[in-house]
Amino acid sequence: MKKIALFPGSFDPLTMGHLNTIERGAQLFDELVIGVFLNTNKKSFFTPEEKVAIVKESVDHLTNVHVLAQESDLTVNVAQTLGAKFLLRGIRSIKDYEYEQEIALMNRHLAPELETVFLLAEPKYSHISSSLLKEVWTFNGDIKEYLPEPVFRALEKKRER
Repeated sequence: MKKIALFPGSFDPLTMGHLNTIERGAQLFDELVIGVFLNTNKKSFFTPEEKVAIVKESVDHLTNVHVLAQESDLTVNVAQTLGAKFLLRGIRSIKDYEYEQEIALMNRHLAPELETVFLLAEPKYSHISSSLLKEVWTFNGDIKEYLPEPVFRALEKKRER
């Protein structure tokens, strides 16, 4: 049976930490689907279409990774539709763990057949978040090393507008 995992997130923007988790997840699963979801607690910087295009370009070197947009359904429902048995999540800190544990337990309540798999962030990425990078970028700070090239180019295009 094919091992399919869903890696959900808002990816606004996709960071090198996300990409590292995706690359590691691609080695663990036969197929990894990156779900670009809406986070109702955050104001998006990129449109859903921009995020999907940027993520696709950033992962085009991974043959078993696919990207989809989803803004109107629960993660567990999307996973079930895909035939995924795993949800992939990255953890940077104990704060992330506490937040992710709550989500994993709710997902288990909603869909007991889904298993959440946590990958610890590489130390060099454990201090970065999309929100932090957006804040630093807004005030012209150098964040290039924390972003895949397609993401950095897209941010620079936004700056030019």
